[in-house]
Formats: sequence, structure tokens, C-alpha cells
Amino acid sequence: MSTATEVLASAEERMKKAIANLQKEFSTIRTGRANPAILDRVEVEYYGSPTPLKSLANISVPDGRSLLIQPFDKNVVKDIEQAIHKSGLGLTPNSDGTVVRITIPVLTEERRKDLTKQVKKFGEESRVSVRNIRRDGADELKKLKGTGLSEDDMKRQEESLQKLTDKYVKEIDKQVHDKEQEVMEV
Repeated sequence: MSTATEVLASAEERMKKAIANLQKEFSTIRTGRANPAILDRVEVEYYGSPTPLKSLANISVPDGRSLLIQPFDKNVVKDIEQAIHKSGLGLTPNSDGTVVRITIPVLTEERRKDLTKQVKKFGEESRVSVRNIRRDGADELKKLKGTGLSEDDMKRQEESLQKLTDKYVKEIDKQVHDKEQEVMEV
């Protein structure tokens, strides 16, 4: 049987993971700047199995508007190009047979608005996740009620859980706002 302190610590740990997941989601959203993380979800068909691009090549940023992909195996260049085309990122890879270059185009106003909607969606999913963690924590605290936890202690623990939830929801809101600003800057 866990204690109230353990319930709160577990809830906080799970909330931190929700924030980390949000940051990971945000890293895949393409802004006007080159960022290798936008290719994190690209998988290349390599010897019959889907393989993450970052496992097959070095990805670097030679300047603020382009990415350079240097495959470990030169035979996979065409497969990398195809995978990037199919990824839905709106990127056009160019290759010289040994490396793949991607120039990051300037985002249109319409595309920026679409990306802002995506940012808000990821933010809302994270807020829901944090609230679900709060609900789970509250349920755990209720189970402790019969184990000697007084009514006053129960209220204090529930208030602590709510403060924790508010803290992480506020952090999510800040990150959503910051990412929106990044997407909308020209």
C-alpha cells in the first residue's frame, strides 16, 4: 500500500513525462528554421524493414535554412529521398548520390495557421493527460482514506495534488504559447 506522499510523487513524475512528451511532439513541428528533429518520425525502408532515418545517417544543419543528411551506406540515398517525400512534411530532398540536402522553405501564412492549430491540439492533449493523472492520484488518495489518513490530511493532500496539476497545466500553456510564437515568426 502506498502513502499519500508516494501518490503525489508518482503523479508529479507522470506529469513531468507528459511535459517531456509535449516537447518531443513540438520538436517535430516544422518552423521556418532548420531543425534535425523534424525528421525524427521519418522511417526508411532498409533491407525490408522500416528503420528510423537517424539510425541510417548523420543529420546536420549547415545553415539556418537547410539540412544535410549523410547516410552511412551510400546505397540507401534513394530510399531516404522517397521516405522524406512520403513523410508528409512538405520537404523536397535533393541528392547528389552521396548526400541528401533539404532546403527548408519559408512557411506560408496558411501553413503557419495550420501548424498553430497542431500546436494547440498537442497542448490540449497534454492538459488532458495531466488532468487524468490528477484524477488517478485523487482515486489513489481516496483508497488511502481507510488506512488512517484523517479527513484534514486527505484535504491537504488533494489540495497539494491540485496545486501540482495547476503548476504543470501552466507550464503546458507557456510552452504552447512559446511554440505558437516560434511558428508565427517570419
